[in-house]
Amino acid sequence: MEPCSCDTFVALPPATVENRIIFGKNSDRLYDEVQEVVYFPAAVHDDLKEHLKCTYIEIDQVPKTYAVVLSRPAWLWGAEMGANEHGVCIGNEAVWGKEEVCDEEALLGMDLVRLGLERADTAEKALDVIVDLLDKYGQGGNCLEGGMLFSYHNSFLIADRNEAWILETAGKYWAAEKVQGGVRNISNQLSITTKIDREHPEMRNYAKQKGWWDGKKEFDFAATYSYIDTAKMISSPSRYCEGYKLLNKHKGNITFETMMEILRDKPSGINMEGEFLTTASMVSILPQDSNFPCIHFFTGTPDPERSVFKPFIFVPNISQLLDTSSPTFELEDPVKKKPHFKVKPDRRHPLYREHQQALEVIDNKEEKAKTMLDNMKKLEKELFKEMESVLQNKHLDVDKIANLFPQCTKDEIRIYKSNISS
Repeated sequence: MEPCSCDTFVALPPATVENRIIFGKNSDRLYDEVQEVVYFPAAVHDDLKEHLKCTYIEIDQVPKTYAVVLSRPAWLWGAEMGANEHGVCIGNEAVWGKEEVCDEEALLGMDLVRLGLERADTAEKALDVIVDLLDKYGQGGNCLEGGMLFSYHNSFLIADRNEAWILETAGKYWAAEKVQGGVRNISNQLSITTKIDREHPEMRNYAKQKGWWDGKKEFDFAATYSYIDTAKMISSPSRYCEGYKLLNKHKGNITFETMMEILRDKPSGINMEGEFLTTASMVSILPQDSNFPCIHFFTGTPDPERSVFKPFIFVPNISQLLDTSSPTFELEDPVKKKPHFKVKPDRRHPLYREHQQALEVIDNKEEKAKTMLDNMKKLEKELFKEMESVLQNKHLDVDKIANLFPQCTKDEIRIYKSNISS
């Protein structure tokens, strides 16, 4: 299993049912890293002289940012995955290749996820935001909270109601592939080959200068910038290949529940266990008809097989997501102090705490475990039925929806507490 390995998926009509685009991602990180689900409302920034502090560096602010919901490692500013009020979804992956990784502090790939969501109302505009920031500020810095130094380049899957884009990077160089139908996935390897719809203007010249491409044969981004034999890419035992197979197995009948099943799949390695495990998961429904709302499901807890996918819909006056928000520190966060990571604070949020206690019950008490898991599945099925009704009827009880995710989280916590205490 690759460290910090993630998988991101998208399915578009005609691979899906009901004319919907389905986005999904597992975030695979260190086993003890807490991931929180947080909401930030849209904002107007009048004083553009004030810089925006990302995880490590400050960058220029923009006049307006969109509302976002994020699933993120609790120690950093950016996010592993998330969505905005316009139905744009982004997930990122760690990738490596021939271009050397920069350890110098710059923008993390996770910062770029959040910045793309805050600043773009379509998938392609989010791509523009990310590549412009990449060119201006670069990517780099430690991607783990703690003593171990771990840096990487990034790939991104960006989707909206109409299309999806794959953006893959090697330092400041990049290639992008547009996805308008069928299925596509990314994992921890470059996967764009000869179908390149947009690219860094110097990408090919740089490859020639480095001796990676002779300038004559057809340009293959993954083959040129990494060590992958792209002819064998979808027949290898990698998680990328396993994800590709699972998507294609269900092609034509993919629903949001299908995507959740894929994220929960352990034999493929997509639902990871061990020192690096699946710490959080996300699935989004993006109807192509803009009269219907987009619905975003998050777990906020490790192992999607033993977690509840809880829905979030953008409406005015969203209630704060207190039970999935990690503690903040009155004194300056240790991540912001230099040298970084001298202290690793307790970042567990209320849902994470109860979920971890419940795992001990599941592992040690068979009868209680069955009851708890049955109750979790029952809650989830009720939520799925309710969300399908929203999608069919176009009717939103806005006051109820504003508290939807927090209420679902409380219901999940209640299930854990009842089994832990009984």
